[in-house]
Amino acid sequence: MSERIIVGLDVGTTKVCTVIGELSEDGILDVIGEGTAPSQGIKRGAVVNLEKTTEAIRSSVKLAERVAGVPVGQVYVGVAGPHIKSVTSHGLAAIRRGHTIGPADVERAVEQAKAYPFDGNYELVHALPLEYRVDGQEGIKDPLGMAGVRLEVDVHLIAAASGPLTNLRRAVEAAGLDIEGLVLQSFASGLAVLNPEDREHDVMLVDIGGSTTDVAFFKSGQLAYSAVIPLGGEHVTGDIAQLLKIPGEEAERIKKKYGAALVEMADPDLMLEINQDGNHVRDVPAPELANYIYPRVREILLLARREIEDQIGPLELHVQKVVLTGGSALLRGIENLAYKEYNVPVRLGRPEGLSGLTDVVASPAHATAVGLVRFGSHEQPTPSGRRARRENKPQDDGAGIWEKIKGIFENFF
Repeated sequence: MSERIIVGLDVGTTKVCTVIGELSEDGILDVIGEGTAPSQGIKRGAVVNLEKTTEAIRSSVKLAERVAGVPVGQVYVGVAGPHIKSVTSHGLAAIRRGHTIGPADVERAVEQAKAYPFDGNYELVHALPLEYRVDGQEGIKDPLGMAGVRLEVDVHLIAAASGPLTNLRRAVEAAGLDIEGLVLQSFASGLAVLNPEDREHDVMLVDIGGSTTDVAFFKSGQLAYSAVIPLGGEHVTGDIAQLLKIPGEEAERIKKKYGAALVEMADPDLMLEINQDGNHVRDVPAPELANYIYPRVREILLLARREIEDQIGPLELHVQKVVLTGGSALLRGIENLAYKEYNVPVRLGRPEGLSGLTDVVASPAHATAVGLVRFGSHEQPTPSGRRARRENKPQDDGAGIWEKIKGIFENFF
């Protein structure tokens, strides 16, 4: 039996995470390797130090290779940051009378939608068809073979600034890797953490990373809107460091170990010993620490809500569930706070539907890397492994992308 190796590379602000998956001919996806290394060359989704980013990528990949026992050559890379733009565009194609709709007709409609006038320094990353209309009939997922004279399609377009993309490519390639594909991080995270029940509802995904938060709206399993908020876990750490006047490393340590997003979730009897400067120790009650954390986390959640409501209207009317993921989603009490702010069911999103080293990647912090592997498992491999760099265009077109996404969910849950 022939197996295929697929690698997801999540290059974040605080960490670089590599996940290696093995896809068998019978469709089983096993996680066989994982490696996480500190990241110091990325800020707000963009490379600010090429050498440090490249070294972090190398370290992460080497760690994953040691666990998997296989070499890594090609990777699927996540993209994020405030430079990402998204829009829903409309495409139209006329169908010759007496003919049914074929793949060429679908492609023409999608290509017209992809002609949206982004700024010249932007590159299209994804073109995801949302739904088709045939002679005005709405809600069609796959129009192939249908009769009609007018085919329309709404396509969610995601583009990224060329400068940050070029620098990301350079860092990955300097680490000795070829890029199989670029994937929006929130899209990848959704592929990892949304379960079959979520696919039946309209879901808001909030992926809280180090310096940014990715927000996505999935309508019945399809990515219908995406945005990036320039705030994340690093800003929470910064608030703690400033208010307690302690080093950032110490602020990060106590946030992860003792932090809570709500005062009522903190132990009222717990007194924290905080190292201020290496020589002095200060006692801080756990509820006081929560008081410093709460405002920033609430701000992030409210900004995420505003992004969605600006596009689709009141959250309570259009969203049936909220899924929180990303490393900062591990903060104690954040689900409770999100429920207070959103008034809809909230759950923590962890990668699901995998085999192999499932315990190693069962954290929200691994959502993007696992989702990249899942996305790659439904892409057609290329001999050179340089498709994204060579063609410099998205691989999602026509009705096929909906079938691919549907297959991603169905085959792995």
